[in-house]
Amino acid sequence: MSVPACETTPCAGLDADLVVRVGPLPVIAELHLTPGSTTAIVGPNGAGKTTLLRALAGLVPLDSGRVTLGALVLDDVEAGEHLPTAQRDIGMVFQGQRLFAELSVGENVAFGLRARRMPRPEARRIAEEWLQRVGLAGFGSRLPHQLSGGQAQRVALARALAIDPALVLLDEPLSALDATTRAALRIELRTHLRNLAVPSLLVTHDILDAREIADEILVLEDGRITQRGRIEQLAAAPRSEYVRELLRGL
Repeated sequence: MSVPACETTPCAGLDADLVVRVGPLPVIAELHLTPGSTTAIVGPNGAGKTTLLRALAGLVPLDSGRVTLGALVLDDVEAGEHLPTAQRDIGMVFQGQRLFAELSVGENVAFGLRARRMPRPEARRIAEEWLQRVGLAGFGSRLPHQLSGGQAQRVALARALAIDPALVLLDEPLSALDATTRAALRIELRTHLRNLAVPSLLVTHDILDAREIADEILVLEDGRITQRGRIEQLAAAPRSEYVRELLRGL
C-alpha cells in the first residue's frame, strides 16, 4: 500500500491572500486551509470559483498576493516567485473527469506516478490499490469509454489521490452524475479526503455536496468571499439573498 504523504513528512496547510483577474472580474480571496480539512466554495455562475481554483493550481497567474503550502512558496508576486503547476504536488479532479481516452483505466490512475518517473511495476501496483479503494478492482484493463459516469469519476479521483498529493483541488467533481450515484460518491469522496489528511478545496454549485463533504463553506459572490463557516452558521445568519436561496429547503 502506498504511504500517505503525511506519514513521512509533516502535513502542510495552505495559506493564500491573492488577487487574480480573468476577464473583467477580479477575484480577491484570503484562504487558510488546515491539513485534513475540506473546504467547499459555493457561489453563483460567474462568481470566480473556478478562476480561484485554477490560480491555486498555478494555471493562471496572480495579479498580486502570495500563496504558500506549508513552508513551500507557490506564488509570491512581489518577490517574482511562481512555482509551475507540475511542481506543486497537487491532485486535481476536474468537471467531466478528463480521462485519457487512449489509456486503460489502470494507466490513467498510474499516469501521475509514471510522470514522476516511478518504475512501472510500482506504479501499476499503487494504481491497482487505488482502484480497489474506489470500488473498481479488476477494471484496470478497461478503456474509459467502457465505464459508466460514476465509474469514470471514481477513476479520476483515484488518479488524483494516487500521487499522495499535498493539496487536493476539485472542480465540480460530481456535477455530471445522476442523483443516486452522486449521493454514494459524496460519502466515498469525504472518506478518501479525510484519510489523505491534506487540505482539500471543493468547488460546487450543489449545497448538498458542500454540506456532506466539507468541514467549512466559503461563499464567493462577484469575486469576493462574502460569508464563511459551517452550514448551520450560514443558515443561522445568511448575509445575502443568494445564500438564503441556496439554503432554502435544507
